[in-house]
Amino acid sequence: MTSTPLPIQDYALLSDEECDAKITAAKAKLGKRCVILGHHYQRDEVFKHADYVGDSLQLSRDAAAAEAEFIVFCGVHFMAEVSNILTRPEQITILPDLAAGCSMADMANLVKVKKCWAELGQVIDVDNEVTPVTYINSAADLKAFCGEHEGIVCTSSNAQKILEWSFANRPKVLFFPDQHLGRNTGYRMGIPLDQLALWDFNKPMGGLTEEQIRNAKIFLWGGFCSVHQMFKPEQIDNFLAKYPETKVIAHPEAPFEVCQKAEYIGSTTSILRTIREAEPNTRWLVATELNLVNRLHEECKKDGKNVHFMSPTLCMCSTMFRTDPQHLAWVMDNLANGHVINQIVVDKDDAWLAKKALDNMLAIH
Repeated sequence: MTSTPLPIQDYALLSDEECDAKITAAKAKLGKRCVILGHHYQRDEVFKHADYVGDSLQLSRDAAAAEAEFIVFCGVHFMAEVSNILTRPEQITILPDLAAGCSMADMANLVKVKKCWAELGQVIDVDNEVTPVTYINSAADLKAFCGEHEGIVCTSSNAQKILEWSFANRPKVLFFPDQHLGRNTGYRMGIPLDQLALWDFNKPMGGLTEEQIRNAKIFLWGGFCSVHQMFKPEQIDNFLAKYPETKVIAHPEAPFEVCQKAEYIGSTTSILRTIREAEPNTRWLVATELNLVNRLHEECKKDGKNVHFMSPTLCMCSTMFRTDPQHLAWVMDNLANGHVINQIVVDKDDAWLAKKALDNMLAIH
């Protein structure tokens, strides 16, 4: 055991192969005391070391069910926060690179959401008319805001059920931070576009008139995923012109016009399941993150399935990409030497309220 933590500088210039050896050795030394979680969007060089793979919520639930003391989350910051909230008090969640954030999550913060809530309150009885719903891709203090105001968290796979629950309690919803998930889900529930009001958080009253606020069913926060924002309807048109037999599947974080042209819309887990269970020798055009699509392409080749990435432009989650073999080797080596690096701890009060909003979701999920 080293007396002081090993610095990241010692790992920055190591090759991926050298890092692999260190990660493997550390895992063997730690045994069941540590599990590595790998999100679907993670780069292959890191993904291959994961003990559990999946989407952010499922990974946190897997961690909570594990006997491990240390949870090394190869994902982004909000995912590690959820893990810290849902796991047992004695479990420690670690994020290999603290700079691995989420641009979408950063588009909504507590100050702006509170300002929105107050401005809505100038026009309507916000506490009795609006349920705050935050996508799981958000900071812990926004989940806590939802818990404080009898709101709830949603995922891309359960968004419709969560909105149905919300409308059973109050007639309106404030949905943040992703406008596209809210719009695509609301429209599929039969809500007209003019009742899906975009809230521009950079403008007074969200850029809406009092009439628009009173008419709205869902206030859509003006955030988006930088990866899924890259997909365009013309990319589908161009591909179908060449391969008309293609089936199109899109993540609901993709823009409305893309999802309208897609034959299937679903979460990462749904996309994986749909294509894996599809008939052999089918062709698929997929609107979601590149690493996931590439792995699925390789996996399905044996069945004669062709899986294509929708955008002609390289499109991966750049913040997820910050977690590299060097950072993973660094935190694993330190753990094996008795040092916890980059522990994620959510404020106690925020954690309690955020868990309330998450529990509301899990009761439905």
